[in-house]
Amino acid sequence: MRQPDRIRVKREPQRGCYDRETIEAILDEALISHLGFAVDGQPFVIPTLHARVDDVVYVHGSSASRMMRQLDAGTPVCLTATIFDGLVLAKSVFNHSVNYRSVVLFGTARAVDDKRAALRALTEQLAPGRWNEARQPTEHELKATSILAFPVDEASAKVRSGPEEDEAEDVDLPVWSGVVPVHLAAEPSEYAWRRVREGRVGPPQE
Repeated sequence: MRQPDRIRVKREPQRGCYDRETIEAILDEALISHLGFAVDGQPFVIPTLHARVDDVVYVHGSSASRMMRQLDAGTPVCLTATIFDGLVLAKSVFNHSVNYRSVVLFGTARAVDDKRAALRALTEQLAPGRWNEARQPTEHELKATSILAFPVDEASAKVRSGPEEDEAEDVDLPVWSGVVPVHLAAEPSEYAWRRVREGRVGPPQE
């Protein structure tokens, strides 16, 4: 994994992670990512679905999408994904925080020729097994879909875990402090969503 200065975690650098295993695990578990880019000086941040296959991240949209056309033209982009793991309540407002896992990825996109394979990856990331359950896309549907690929070679992760961090002078204050664990949950349904374990939404299951 390349480590140029712009992906170095500068604020709380001890939370920075640059190993591929951590970065890929966060990308695989996160359901939603955001694409940040600028057009004529105007910044945009667009939420999207994504899927990682080996060292590439796929995103998709309409072939008529200005965003997809702009990124396909070589506009630099920043992709971020975040998983919220807990509310960290300290005895002082200043020291409140959250536990989280996040990834920041820089790069430029390329259009994907094999849209069917990439769309399958996106479908399986969201709902493992669904590609073979549902109707396959028609040629018309594939033509209406644009899929871009980003290389995972300039990325970093930032992770905060653990308890609250109270100042010594605050320890005896009569205020509760601690961590409220948070997870994404799925309501019961007739569909056996293979990202759910005991009600919790996690990474895709085989």
